[in-house]
Amino acid sequence: MQRIFISGIGVVSCLGNDRRTFWKNLTSAQCGIDRLMEHDIREMEVVIGGEVRNLDASRINLNDLVSTRKMDRASQFAVHAAHEALEDAGLPTKDVGENAAVIMGAGLAGLETYEFQMEKLLTRGPSRVSPFTIPMLMPNAPPGNISLAFGVRGTCYTTSSACSSSGHAMIDAMEYLRRGDADFVITGGTEASLTRLGISSFVNMKAMNKTMNERPKESMRPFDADRGGFIMAEGASVLIFETEDHLRRRGGKAWGEVLSGRSTTDAFHLVQPDPDGRQAIKAINSALQKAGLNPAEIADDVYVNAHGTSTVYNDSMETVALKSVFGNDARRLHISSTKSMLGHMIGAACAIEMSACVLALTTGILPPTINYTTPDPDCDLNYIPNTAIQKQIKYAINNSFGFGGHNVSLVVARVDDPTLQRNPETT
Repeated sequence: MQRIFISGIGVVSCLGNDRRTFWKNLTSAQCGIDRLMEHDIREMEVVIGGEVRNLDASRINLNDLVSTRKMDRASQFAVHAAHEALEDAGLPTKDVGENAAVIMGAGLAGLETYEFQMEKLLTRGPSRVSPFTIPMLMPNAPPGNISLAFGVRGTCYTTSSACSSSGHAMIDAMEYLRRGDADFVITGGTEASLTRLGISSFVNMKAMNKTMNERPKESMRPFDADRGGFIMAEGASVLIFETEDHLRRRGGKAWGEVLSGRSTTDAFHLVQPDPDGRQAIKAINSALQKAGLNPAEIADDVYVNAHGTSTVYNDSMETVALKSVFGNDARRLHISSTKSMLGHMIGAACAIEMSACVLALTTGILPPTINYTTPDPDCDLNYIPNTAIQKQIKYAINNSFGFGGHNVSLVVARVDDPTLQRNPETT
């Protein structure tokens, strides 16, 4: 079976618009959540979020086919992150060709365009609606714009499954490569839903924390007894999944190896997870089995990047699931929710958390769960509270659970072959 490696990483986030800045801030326990400055917050109950600022448009306006004028914010993030990922991997950024693909996840891509154009329709009439509206807001716009920006002529599509969107995209990318259909896939996720409609919808379903507008840095509190819901964020992360054969032929290096990924569905409730975590357990167990790993034998060598949304339902369910999979060995796990610093990036969440996983594997630095101050008896595992730790690990598990009952678990491994290893100092 063809081995799959991650050879490039690109990041756009509230913690930085490149891999190095993101990783430095994440491992320094910095929180990127703040009062929103670039979004309309009139009459809003929540006025904070993980906002992307100071994006370099020169990394987006790459040719006559792509420009910020014709792109929703979600597509801009995707192209920017893809540009960095290709450069990081040492791959071409022009005329990539047919032996590559683009598979991106997005939960609510185009929401900003939809909201802006709908307001124009209602206040100024149909003639004022932009002719670019549909190409900007359609769910497949982010991968389509990546294809146009870099000349990718293999398959190109979007997966959309709420918070699991980029997890499904990465599973598809892995399977596409193992079938021999491409040499590498540009994959990951993007999201730009910090709009009045997006925020209000989550607030009114009581999923967001409404009490922390004056203390944004403390607002995301995964696994803490005082958690009160998530805070939305925007951004993108793009990873290059590449076959071993192609990586070796060109003398490339890798951040990590993709071992497996599995997905299940709860069939329990559209937005509330099954409190017993039965299908989340199935996804994690199946991913480990597919990777040939025994939970009892690897607990000391695993980092878990938890879905960890800072909601009462999710965090307790995820703890139940990890205890079921690992049994008594669950207490030996090192777990964190990087959403505590990034906020919830919805369709891009699993992708940026995969980036955190492979950077942890390469550097031996495990990012923390910040704002963990009051232990919850229902969440009693090691969540790496408040400060990053140094620990060499062999494997990482990346969990993502989305509205619709979606469960995704991916397993990645450290690169031990010195001919393929990235230098940790390059992070």
